[in-house]
Amino acid sequence: MDVEQPLPREVKAIDSVTLLRLEERAGALGLNQRLDPAWVQANAQPDGTHYLWPALWNSLPHRPGVPRQVRCELLINLRTGDRVMSLLDVLPDDFAPLPRLTSREEGMEVARLLDSVPSVGEWLLGEPSSPPS
Repeated sequence: MDVEQPLPREVKAIDSVTLLRLEERAGALGLNQRLDPAWVQANAQPDGTHYLWPALWNSLPHRPGVPRQVRCELLINLRTGDRVMSLLDVLPDDFAPLPRLTSREEGMEVARLLDSVPSVGEWLLGEPSSPPS
C-alpha cells in the first residue's frame, strides 16, 4: 500500500455480524484499538447498524509484518438502546468493501453522535455523556 495514500473519506455502516468479525480480526492480529469480541456479542444490538468513521492511519513499527490500519471511530448501537463510541483498527483491505453511507444527513448524524455519546468505558462506569452540541 502506498504510504502517501490519503485516509479513506467515507463512513461505513456495518451490521453486528460484521462488527464482531472485524473485532475478532483485530484481536487475532493484536491491533491496538479493539474491543473484546465477547463484550461486543453480549452488548451490541443484534440487528443494529453500527458505524465506522476513519480518523487516522495507524501502524505498528515494532511489528513490520502487520500492515498499517485505518483507525476508526466506532459508533455502536447497544441492546439497551444506548449508543457508545469506541475505536477500532481495521485493515484497509477489510475496510474498503464495507457498505458506505450515501446520505450526507446520515453522515452528519453519525458525526454528531460520535461527539456526544459516552465511550464504552464511560458507559460501563455509568457516567453520563457530554451534552449534544
